[in-house]
Amino acid sequence: MSIPLVTEMSIHRVSAGKTTDMKDLLATEEPLEIRLVYGKEKRKTNLAVTMRTPGNDEELAIGFMYAEGIIKSSNEVLSFEQIDDNIVQITLDEHVDVAEKKIERNFYTTSSCGVCGKASIDAIKTECNIYDKEKPFTLPASLIHTLPDKLGQVQSAFQDTGGIHAAALFNLTGDLLLVREDVGRHNALDKLVGAAIKSGSLPLNQHILLLSGRASFELIQKATMAGIKVVCAVGAPSSLAVQTADEFGITLVGFLKKERFNIYTEKQRVNS
Repeated sequence: MSIPLVTEMSIHRVSAGKTTDMKDLLATEEPLEIRLVYGKEKRKTNLAVTMRTPGNDEELAIGFMYAEGIIKSSNEVLSFEQIDDNIVQITLDEHVDVAEKKIERNFYTTSSCGVCGKASIDAIKTECNIYDKEKPFTLPASLIHTLPDKLGQVQSAFQDTGGIHAAALFNLTGDLLLVREDVGRHNALDKLVGAAIKSGSLPLNQHILLLSGRASFELIQKATMAGIKVVCAVGAPSSLAVQTADEFGITLVGFLKKERFNIYTEKQRVNS
């Protein structure tokens, strides 16, 4: 991948009535076209275009297809090809049963808003086959308070640009296991889930997901598909995110700071 994660640009900074020419670092945003080859006839289709920060494109493509219910595991992926900087092609095993209705429409995903591809919460329940597999656990509130600082210490692209999101995976003792960054919240989570799929780690039902921004419906949907039972967000959740978390038994934490946070659903998993 030759496109950098961060792009340097010339700017004019105005401060205290003075203008200074200087360099600034911006989060790179580029389109990624995901092509799919499937079936015994090796049918080819342009599955999706998403605006993303370059890097971890294979994870992004796999995570996206998993969230959309096109694949169920990495074993269904026969090969991955990076055709150029902004085009990837995934070939599925010919025995994978691909529902035409899931790929017949064209996905276009901006960096600010993901495409959930579902008409209702019931549709998510139909797609997800691991969301209810969980060993019960509880977490101390003191552990949850520590998560943002741990993420901040490794979120290099945000420190450079101030304009990139992160999804981080922790174990139940608060150890940081995996981080993915992207200009799009949904892309960061797709990359993280894609990495987990490739390593055979699903379901992530003994883990904590931390989102660097707000918690929207499509992010809770993706967490549901991965089996995650605790989602913490630095920002606010939406009403549909809360409804979805409640429907699928996810503990949803929002406005997570050093000294406080709100629990919106399944509060029994958190000990004060």
